[in-house]
Amino acid sequence: MSAPIAVIIGSPGSGKSTVGRILAERIGTVFTDTDDEIEARAGKPIGEIFIDDGEEGFRALERAVVAEALAGAGGVVSLGGGSVLDDATRADLAALHVVYLHVEFADAAKRVGFDQARPLLMGNPRARLKKLLDERLPVYESLATTTVSTSGYHPEEVVDTIVGALEALQGGGR
Repeated sequence: MSAPIAVIIGSPGSGKSTVGRILAERIGTVFTDTDDEIEARAGKPIGEIFIDDGEEGFRALERAVVAEALAGAGGVVSLGGGSVLDDATRADLAALHVVYLHVEFADAAKRVGFDQARPLLMGNPRARLKKLLDERLPVYESLATTTVSTSGYHPEEVVDTIVGALEALQGGGR
């Protein structure tokens, strides 16, 4: 295969998986969710990977899966929220169409639903999510070719905006 048409990044609760699936379907291509691929390879949920192998073990597996997806998955690729913290991943993204799904904290908090197994939100989930959003925002913004807000928008509306941006970017650089 070839490089992805679009790579979706954003914080937990931004809608990366939902929007990525709809976008891939809309433009008639494949969809790869790196979190799903990580779980398939490990044979267990991400929360269990963190417990069994620690964050370092998870990040190593995540880096390998992300590198493969960015090098040859084609279509639309959705990355886990923290994968962009890796220097090599950021370098891999430099030549790709990166769509940052921005979400306001209140919407992210509602969507994440603090009863889910999200290892980086353990303890005080609202405070941890706020801290993650604040820490990662500059990284997401620096990588984005296109930024689309998902707060207050239906996933189909978000996809409409992304499709328009991809059409405008065709044939021109990143």
